Amino acid sequence: MSDSLDYYLLTDPAGVLVEEFTRDADGATTGLKAAIWSVAGPRWRAAASFGLLMRTDKAQLARATPVARAAAADAFRQFGGGDLPAEDELRAELTDFAPLASAPPLRLGPSRDANRHYRVLFAKDPRPEPPADLASGSRRIGADAYSWKLRRVGNGIGWALDVTAGLAGPPGTVEPLLRELTAALRAHGLIPVTTERFS
Repeated sequence: MSDSLDYYLLTDPAGVLVEEFTRDADGATTGLKAAIWSVAGPRWRAAASFGLLMRTDKAQLARATPVARAAAADAFRQFGGGDLPAEDELRAELTDFAPLASAPPLRLGPSRDANRHYRVLFAKDPRPEPPADLASGSRRIGADAYSWKLRRVGNGIGWALDVTAGLAGPPGTVEPLLRELTAALRAHGLIPVTTERFS
């Protein structure tokens, strides 16, 4: 998915959830903006608190399916909402903000590892199974070198994408790559929870 915003289809009642994470200069998540439209109340409503609940409550998580904008637009029309507003119009509806706890990267004593280490946490299970080069891979972007691995965490509660960034200069390539990998895993059914920088 290359959409600027994140879209979810909801059931019981049917609806569309639109979200956007905010990030700091390091690429770590600082908060969540969200709005929801439902057939039970056909107007856009604040939904940041629901977005956080959805990631921790099994019943609410079961209601949500991550989709691309095109699928969200088709469903929105079928639900009776008409044409899904353009992303700049939808962004104007994202007035509800839920901050996420963040802290400076943890550094335990001197280290020879100059790399940056990120973890993107996900809820739900992938469908279909992500391809091998997404589950584990590497890439060079200019002089910057990246590697990543998707793994189960929390005794099977969720998933984590661990990303190592070997940067030759400023972190300009970090956020675009994190967004790309996160979007690719959303396309396989995982729901992003947060992005943390460890070092």
